Amino acid sequence: SVLVPNVISFNAAMSSCEKAKNWQQALDLLAMMQKDDLLPDAISFNAAISACEKSEQWQQAFGLLAAMQKADLLPDLIGCNAAISACEKSAQWQQALGLMLAMQKADFVPNAISCNAAISSCEKGDQWQYAFGIIAVMEKSELAPDVISYSAAGAACEKGAQWQQALELLAALQKA
Repeated sequence: SVLVPNVISFNAAMSSCEKAKNWQQALDLLAMMQKDDLLPDAISFNAAISACEKSEQWQQAFGLLAAMQKADLLPDLIGCNAAISACEKSAQWQQALGLMLAMQKADFVPNAISCNAAISSCEKGDQWQYAFGIIAVMEKSELAPDVISYSAAGAACEKGAQWQQALELLAALQKA
């Protein structure tokens, strides 16, 4: 009998590509699945998006989020967080904030990972105001900023020579 790869085996292979930072191979495997009449699931897309994130391929990650929707699969928090992290690694703060906004419009609640990656993207893009704004939104919501949130926002304030805001963040961190 001939063994035939299934969705699970393709997903495992794509996860290996993520760890090896081989995003092209992950996308090839995703295409191969479809060619072999296997329907990729959310795990398949998330593995490919994560491979793109590790390789700083934010455009590819966003394309995969769109492809998920075309395949009648709803992007989930794992895929969105990986795409935001890809933006962070590439200093694409506008794209990260745009995805955060799209998540909220879709009644999809970002978590600390989403927010921290977006704050870090703002820091890398010299956008301390937006980093500070995300902290403020987190403080008003049920999502409490953590040490990573405050540290990334503090780094953004440092880059922007905003020492007063950095002191505010430090005070908020000490109260948390």
